[in-house]
Amino acid sequence: MEAEAADAVGKQVRALDSSTALYAVIGDPIKHSKSPLMHNAALRSMDVNGIYAAFHVLPHELEQAVQGIRALGIGGVNVTIPHKERVMAYLDDIDESAQVIGAVNTIVRRGGKLIGYNTDGLGYVRSLKEEMMPDLSAARILLIGSGGAARGIAYALLKEGCQELSIANRTVERAQALADDLSPYGQIRVVPLLEAPDIDAEQADIVINTTSVGMHPDVEAIPLNPDWLQAHLIVSDIVYNPLDTALLQAARRTGCRTHSGLGMFVYQGAIAFEMWTGKQAPAELMRREVLRTL
Repeated sequence: MEAEAADAVGKQVRALDSSTALYAVIGDPIKHSKSPLMHNAALRSMDVNGIYAAFHVLPHELEQAVQGIRALGIGGVNVTIPHKERVMAYLDDIDESAQVIGAVNTIVRRGGKLIGYNTDGLGYVRSLKEEMMPDLSAARILLIGSGGAARGIAYALLKEGCQELSIANRTVERAQALADDLSPYGQIRVVPLLEAPDIDAEQADIVINTTSVGMHPDVEAIPLNPDWLQAHLIVSDIVYNPLDTALLQAARRTGCRTHSGLGMFVYQGAIAFEMWTGKQAPAELMRREVLRTL
């Protein structure tokens, strides 16, 4: 398998010419990123004359990095930690979703301008619909957490028209601030989160962990008391390292259907790919490429 992957990369490198488009991801750190593997596989599969690279950009170098994107004609860029918020100041335009979320994870070159988007929430919702529930309009959803990931996912769920959205957070004030910010897009119920959310499990169809609780290396941690879970629930976790979190394991023991965070990562990248190339992304191929390395 590794030999086949190396051969494919070698063929791609040999095919580079003066018309080759360059795409990239910037962040600090960046060596851990799976994005180059995923995107280069997609570019090869769709016969796009392009290549995707990872650039380590330190915080004090961010403005110069954006100038470099302009000067070098880079076709599109993913933005990861810690640059998602600060990069907005250096772009020509910001899409509504990124404005509301307060962060950009995808830059698209269009008409000579650099436009910022946020595909995290869109990628999550596409994954949830394709893997779990095609129609979310009747869904009652409980979101655990109120950070940046929660903001993007909540916005996308409200735009999707979900029936009811509740946010459970240990600090109720943070959840309320998020609910207030998103109030133009729909109503959000705010509930305290202690061992279990202050909401009857029968009042929810989907529970989504948007926090980092359970992420490597603290893989035994769980964001709520698993005794609260009931078998009718879909339990989703945006953490994908490990792929099978302690929350998802506990949910399956209760009889719940489970949804891992891998889909969010794959589909946020797939949406960026489609913005850059105008081609439908080979999402399943991208998923397999990431799984191969996990």
